[in-house]
Amino acid sequence: MSEPRLYGWILGAWVVLALAVAPYLLLRPAPYGRHGRPGWGPVVKARLAWVLMEAPSPLLMTVMFFLGDRRANLAALAALVLWLGHYLYRSFLFAFLLPSASKPMPLVVLASGAFFNVVNAYLNGRWLFTLSPARPAAWLWSVPFLVGVILFAAGFAIHVLADRELRRLRRQSGGAYVVPDGPLFRLVSCPNYLGEMIEWTGWAIATLSWPGLVFALWTAANLVPRALKHQAWYRATFADYPRARKAIIPFVL
Repeated sequence: MSEPRLYGWILGAWVVLALAVAPYLLLRPAPYGRHGRPGWGPVVKARLAWVLMEAPSPLLMTVMFFLGDRRANLAALAALVLWLGHYLYRSFLFAFLLPSASKPMPLVVLASGAFFNVVNAYLNGRWLFTLSPARPAAWLWSVPFLVGVILFAAGFAIHVLADRELRRLRRQSGGAYVVPDGPLFRLVSCPNYLGEMIEWTGWAIATLSWPGLVFALWTAANLVPRALKHQAWYRATFADYPRARKAIIPFVL
């Protein structure tokens, strides 16, 4: 079987898996962080777990770039820069800034996340740097790319600022969970997740690619259920939690 044909099968299976994962996560959230629960086997310290889980993505994407035939292509290089910008933050800066009291992560969750990142980086990297038609430098001035980059940057900023606010609150509370009340949290319980959804929607538009669209679908399939579980947890834990605050999409959900 040729690689393009195999690639198509993997991408199709990846869509089916995303559609199956979303309803499962609505019933049983991934067991880490505030939703951690016993019975999931060995655990890994939070900081190390996040590095091991996220680092395969920027590493493999870089390998895909250098294995491809577009090392001098500006559109391909721009895509790589966007990807690395997110994942170097997520793999290292975010991980090392986690509070020392962060709960450890089950090894099975770490392995599942690393597997996702490997498949996702392969699908996006192989398409952008080898299998798709090469885009000219003029693509960097096209409407889809510019709109996508603006959304990507806005989502990344929301994501990073929300993470910072959560860390500040945890430090002030001595590691305990509290009701977030910063500007980003007044409309939704999980602006960090909203930021990621905006970010990868921007990626899908900027790359105008099927794997980019599938990544945006996976992001929603993973984060919308988790945000709804966060919302339910906040309301069950804090009697004064703002009832009008939505979970992840302002005024909607």
